[in-house]
Amino acid sequence: MNSFASTPPLVIVLLGPTASGKTALALEIAKEFDLSVVNIDSRQLYIGMDIGTAKPTRDQQRKVLHYLLDLRFPDQPITLQEFKREALKSIHTCIEKRGICFLVGGSGLYLKALTSGFSLPEVAPQSSLRGQFDHLGQEFCHSLLKVADPLAASKIAPSDSVRTKRALEVLYATGRPISSQQIACPPPWRIIELGLDPKDLVDRIITRSNQLFDNGLLDETDLLRRRFGDNLPMLQTIGYKEALLLLQGSINKSDAIANTVRRTKQYAKRQRTWFRNQHDPIWLKNDDPLSEAISLIQTGLVCPKQT
Repeated sequence: MNSFASTPPLVIVLLGPTASGKTALALEIAKEFDLSVVNIDSRQLYIGMDIGTAKPTRDQQRKVLHYLLDLRFPDQPITLQEFKREALKSIHTCIEKRGICFLVGGSGLYLKALTSGFSLPEVAPQSSLRGQFDHLGQEFCHSLLKVADPLAASKIAPSDSVRTKRALEVLYATGRPISSQQIACPPPWRIIELGLDPKDLVDRIITRSNQLFDNGLLDETDLLRRRFGDNLPMLQTIGYKEALLLLQGSINKSDAIANTVRRTKQYAKRQRTWFRNQHDPIWLKNDDPLSEAISLIQTGLVCPKQT
């Protein structure tokens, strides 16, 4: 029986930049409150992208149930609307079971789609258009987006080919910029947002980048390229791109790791900016984030904040 029926369901969010330790902390929180984890990492949605995305291991998944992992193969991109539909199903399942849901991840736009009800237009993938965009190249496509929809372009990294092509796809399919079609309808939940942003993030990024190349990223990338080809857009993801260049003989391992560190730090900086501008989390203290998170969640359960 759901003991929280008298109040709106509670959605707990754990957000933070890449390499901040979200996975480890999330597992401890989930075990403390007997919760499942709903993944909000845009690359962990794909089958075969495990090491490079720091996806929870099979052992971790056995200990704590995870939703929204391995939804599709990486040559079948998931749109924001498709992700949102799948995520809402998982959220409703968790709420029906416990009256609580636990979202964990660092993909800001995907998270905002859930916590703020943010939506984009329904446009089916346009294979012919995507082929043309591939032929034109990412640099040209992002430049084109800057002219056609500068607001969208300002929010999409120049190297993000998936979102760049999606914005252009919507523009050509509907005749209207994607930025003009974004709407928000807040969901009927109470939300507690917890932020994790450790002081030693740069050291963590350096350690993780080295571990990627020591723990099988090259083999994982080689499997992906053999199955889907070197031009697979998902292989432009941080770490995978560097591993691909190393496999192709374009760079050496030291440069691959250095480039991965550099791009990861840049990505973390963008994530921090997004979270501070688009969300209002309680930033957990560095000395004991688990205890603080448990206390905040317990307070939210016993004394629900009225919204």
